[in-house]
This record gives sequence, structure tokens and C-alpha cells, in this order.
Amino acid sequence: MMVVAVVALIVIGPERLPRVARTLGHLFGRLQRYVNDVKADISREMELEELRKFKSTVEDAARGFESSVQGEVSKTETELDGLTKLEDAPDATAPVPVPGDAASGSGPAGGKTPGETPSRSEKTAA
Repeated sequence: MMVVAVVALIVIGPERLPRVARTLGHLFGRLQRYVNDVKADISREMELEELRKFKSTVEDAARGFESSVQGEVSKTETELDGLTKLEDAPDATAPVPVPGDAASGSGPAGGKTPGETPSRSEKTAA
């Protein structure tokens, strides 16, 4: 560094050396700012690319979750439709009331079969 300073003093001269040093300082500062700006741009681009990858990963996960939820919803709807159809269909095991049947209460003795004893409340009512 000392050799460069001595050669510059001899070649440029003592009158113009401060002005040349100032100009070189400004140019060196601009160069540093330019290099820093380029580094920052590259860093931003790298971060942006990472964010794009992360975004696509999150979107893929969301699509997968949505499809699994849709599958479960459709499965549940199918099961509910099946249960609804079973409830709406007449039950083959349930007895169908026939007019005059003892269970319907329209037969003799107020729905009691012959020979059945009346309950305590029926005795007090009679």
C-alpha cells in the first residue's frame, strides 16, 4: 500500500492527489453499494424461490386434505342415505295392526284377552 501511495504521489502530484483520492473513494463506495445490491437481489430471489416451493408444498397438502375430507363426507352421506332408506322402508318384522285385534284396543274387554285379570287401576275405575 505504501508503494502505491508513493507512486501515486509522484505520478499525480501533490496538488491533484487529494481530488483523485476523493474520486477513487466515491467510485469505490459506488462499487461496494452495487455489489451489496446485487447480493441482496440474489438473496431475495433465493428466498422467493424457497417461498414458491413452500407454497406449492402447502397447496399440495391442502389438496390432499380436501380430497380426504370430501371422501369422508361422501362416505358419510352414503351411509346416512342408506340409514334413511332403511327407516323409510316398512319393517317386515313389525306386526301390522289389524282392525279388531286385541293389541289395538278395539276388541272385547278394552284390549284384554279373555281370561286376563284387570289391573289395579282398571278395578278402581269399574
